[in-house]
Amino acid sequence: MDTRIIKAVSALAAISFNTYLFILGRWGWGITLLFLTAVLILIVFRSTRLIMVFYQMRTQKMDKAKLWLDRINPNHLWAKQKGYYFFLLGSVDIQTNSLSQSEKNFKTALQHGLRLDHDKAAAYLNLAVISANRRKKREAIILLNEAKRYDAKGYLKNDIKQVTKMVTSM
Repeated sequence: MDTRIIKAVSALAAISFNTYLFILGRWGWGITLLFLTAVLILIVFRSTRLIMVFYQMRTQKMDKAKLWLDRINPNHLWAKQKGYYFFLLGSVDIQTNSLSQSEKNFKTALQHGLRLDHDKAAAYLNLAVISANRRKKREAIILLNEAKRYDAKGYLKNDIKQVTKMVTSM
């Protein structure tokens, strides 16, 4: 059975029980269980395993991040979470020098959709690095322009400059 259904049913049960407590006038228990209900609702919309992968990658433990990614079934994720799953998988694969698999994962992530523009910029930037490593200068320049377009706030400004220098020196 799909875990998303189980999570949704448990969240709906918590909401209805919480409403029942407020109707009975048990305000103390109602407020206490309101926090539990909020956590259950958050778990419905976010994959806890993806959160663990983000944490492991933030602490630069790529081997543990790969183990957590292997535990995830992408068919049991919501549509936007699939994009981040493939984005993270591509990020881990690029660390292990599996460029062809990494390129495939980044393209799949962009097809499924990434919510934030700087995540899209990072995906395009990684694709540009892969193209530059394969000596495809024109494709790398196109991907760099896409990365620049999505990096409106300048989070990846220095990285884009470094990759631009690498591409122009080819």
